[in-house]
Amino acid sequence: MIARRFPAPWCLALAAAALLSACATPPRPAAQPGEELWSGRLALQIHSTPPQSFSAGFDLRGAPAAGELQLMSPLGNTLATVVWTPQSAELRQGGQVTQRGSLDELTTELSGTAVPVAALFGWLRGEQGEVPGWQADLSRQAEGRITARRSAPLPTAELRVVFQP
Repeated sequence: MIARRFPAPWCLALAAAALLSACATPPRPAAQPGEELWSGRLALQIHSTPPQSFSAGFDLRGAPAAGELQLMSPLGNTLATVVWTPQSAELRQGGQVTQRGSLDELTTELSGTAVPVAALFGWLRGEQGEVPGWQADLSRQAEGRITARRSAPLPTAELRVVFQP
């Protein structure tokens, strides 16, 4: 009869630690002077035929004129990063890069509707701000919740954001 040897308990602990560390995400850098940094979850529903929906964790940094929006899975893996300047906008997803002339042009191409990312900075601060076709409900902003609805042009859309106030 052959005796089976089981790994020592410390080997199992080491393997578990290595497995867990592979799932860890690196800490995100703090905001630089003059830029804002917001983190939370967002969900976008587009009432098209067929309906579309998207949700992810997010880190938003920078300012309306130039910034970065990182979208993450529930496990913290980066799904996509959008970077914009006054001259252009870029989506980095995996090894692919999509560039367009503006943030509105890029978000329209990706989601079928222009998502007011630049206005989101003001909404997160509790500032109403005017965005044609969009109406932001900031009544729960102090609790870290905002909702914005787009009524025109069609299709209608709804953006829900939960964040650390």
